[in-house]
Amino acid sequence: MQSGKSAVQAVATVKPLQIRGRTFTAIALHLSGRPDRAFFEALEARLNQTPLFFDNAPLVIDLEQAEGLDRAQDLMQLTAELRRRKLSVFGIQSGTPAQAQAAAEAGLISLPGGRDAALERVSRQGSRPEPPPAPAPKEPANRLISQPVRSGQTVFADRGDLIVVGSVSSGAEVIAAGNIHIYGRLRGRALAGVNGDDSARIFCHALDAELLAIAGLYRTSENLGADTPRQYVQVYLQGEVLRIESLK
Repeated sequence: MQSGKSAVQAVATVKPLQIRGRTFTAIALHLSGRPDRAFFEALEARLNQTPLFFDNAPLVIDLEQAEGLDRAQDLMQLTAELRRRKLSVFGIQSGTPAQAQAAAEAGLISLPGGRDAALERVSRQGSRPEPPPAPAPKEPANRLISQPVRSGQTVFADRGDLIVVGSVSSGAEVIAAGNIHIYGRLRGRALAGVNGDDSARIFCHALDAELLAIAGLYRTSENLGADTPRQYVQVYLQGEVLRIESLK
């Protein structure tokens, strides 16, 4: 009898699942007007330019400048068209309350899209605002990865530089708000300055990347010519052009 009770207690202590927070990168598709034939023609032209970059990429539909799309049926039809083009739509952002309700009925989540929230005004004159809480100790902004980044992994430095002591495999993704330093071969994707920092740079010992991006401007492996430097290189923006140069 005692052994049976112990077995029940052992089963009860097993953790069936874990819930953890995670940050990932998604593509925001900004609609202007209605998704008509011209919209889909322009979309297909863009997808054909860089098919590997958009293939099965997670995507959120930005509705801030869209017209219509207030019904679940409209969103379901648009979602079906995007998924037919291998775009993994999972939600909307910057929508109206009606669009948020339609998205829920269409099986999509609704995100705020980074809109500013209005500050609350003090309702009574003469009341003193409460002192702000003491700031929490700042964590180091830069992130150091002391091992290779393998295929299927995504590493994100959301407030500073990302330093990888090792190689980045094909199918892996390294992302940083600042610069990216790779002390090894870059075969996967590297996206620097993802918050809009156009002064960010990518450095690597050996370049064989699937995709390079700085502040939203990108080049894929198909756009890297035979004369592109491959050893000890830096990637940076010059105006609207992504430059790749050997380190001097």
